[in-house]
Amino acid sequence: MKKGSIFGIVIIAIAIAVIISTYSNSSTYGSFKEAAETKSELHVVGHLDKTKALTYDPVKDANYFSFYMTDNKGQESKVVFTGTKPQDFERSEQIVLTGQMNGNEFHASKILMKCPSKYTQDKVEVTEYKAKQATI
Repeated sequence: MKKGSIFGIVIIAIAIAVIISTYSNSSTYGSFKEAAETKSELHVVGHLDKTKALTYDPVKDANYFSFYMTDNKGQESKVVFTGTKPQDFERSEQIVLTGQMNGNEFHASKILMKCPSKYTQDKVEVTEYKAKQATI
């Protein structure tokens, strides 16, 4: 084979590997019900249930924050986030969680909040928070 043919095959193989790794690492959007049925990470979009209490006590454990959220399909679940409570969390209009179900609780590794901007009336401010990694 010519060097040009070998080089072309190597480039094609690298492109296929990149495409496969991109699709395997990307998580999909779903609901709490779908998250309970799968073991992979999912994005769940919903709204904070403001009628139920938020649990965050920085004196007791600064890396434990829990709340209740209703997904876009109307199912409610308790959410546990191993990190500090995001600033202005109660003001969020919409929440996008990345994580997976653990029993009856959704354990979030990331929280993406969409809040109304305090500077412009018709724009939305987006903030992302990541969970802390446990050290043993």
